[in-house]
Amino acid sequence: MGLTAGLVPSRVDAPVKAGLLELVAHAHEQAGWSLRRSAGVLGIEHTRLLRWTLRATEDRLTDANPGPDVPVHALLDWEREAILEPAEKWGELDRSHRKLAHRGSRLELVHVSESTVWRVLVAAGVILPAAPAREPRVKTPWPQWAELVPGVIYIYDFTHFRASKRCAVAVLDVVSRYWLSTVVSAEESSTQVEVAFTDALVADGKAHLLEDEQLLGELHAGIVPDNDERIPVLLALSDNGPQMTSRATAVFMAGARIAQHFGRPSTPNDQAWVESFFGHLKGEFPHLEKIKDAGELARELDRCRTHYNAVRLHEGIGYVTPDDEHRGRGKTIRAARRAGLAAARQQRLATNRQLRKDH
Repeated sequence: MGLTAGLVPSRVDAPVKAGLLELVAHAHEQAGWSLRRSAGVLGIEHTRLLRWTLRATEDRLTDANPGPDVPVHALLDWEREAILEPAEKWGELDRSHRKLAHRGSRLELVHVSESTVWRVLVAAGVILPAAPAREPRVKTPWPQWAELVPGVIYIYDFTHFRASKRCAVAVLDVVSRYWLSTVVSAEESSTQVEVAFTDALVADGKAHLLEDEQLLGELHAGIVPDNDERIPVLLALSDNGPQMTSRATAVFMAGARIAQHFGRPSTPNDQAWVESFFGHLKGEFPHLEKIKDAGELARELDRCRTHYNAVRLHEGIGYVTPDDEHRGRGKTIRAARRAGLAAARQQRLATNRQLRKDH
């Protein structure tokens, strides 16, 4: 073994330690050097040489890994099993390790982070595809009075179903993503918009906005009152389709105290919420494109609306259902998950520390 010139660094390998001990022993036998003198010449504390001498008798010159073999915050065995359970049952619906993490908290099975779910699934050979990231969209200004709370900002649009040769207009709440209403018809016109918004206002408990006969009479007579505190109350986002920009739609919206806000032409990102909604709807329920009967299509859309609002977790609102967010339960559910994550971490720390003491 060869030793390089210079002082001994703070950490060396086992062969270097053995060589230094041999060198110190040789200096003591041939020249009578004390351990302290040899340590001073080598630039090392004599206490380190003493520890090395003791460890050499036990064949432990190789440094051990720092810390315990199992970290105190390591995942528990039962938690690994609990992570795989919702993946098997809900993987086809959630399709994301992030949603599965929140699903586990929602079902009171396990409280872990999204990245932990990903690592466990990969280790078990279960890989869920993640949705591709969207490009950032540029917002157009909204009126200052439009608050970002459920029940204030609606968005609507039409989509087509080829097999049935029908179109459907859907109205959503932008903040809560709550699917308020759907109307299936053979054409796109202001009539379908009026029916869809009437159903949406009734579903959202705002049917009283349709009962101001005096305001409706003024509007139908071509009189739009200025600075009237009765209007607007709601904001409706849409593209620039003729059924959205028609005078009949404008009169109905004003009569229901709804202000209209149009996106930029040829810029679907300005209506990203409803475009994303239709994409998820047809992607997660592909059978809708195969239904030929209009009545059956309407019934299936109603069933999908119940599932979308009350069962499916929505990433954009913090992995709660639109019904939870629209009814004001979303904040409590998210807070409960954060508390569950903190409690689960403390439980892991306590369990692993106890296991270390027992060992």
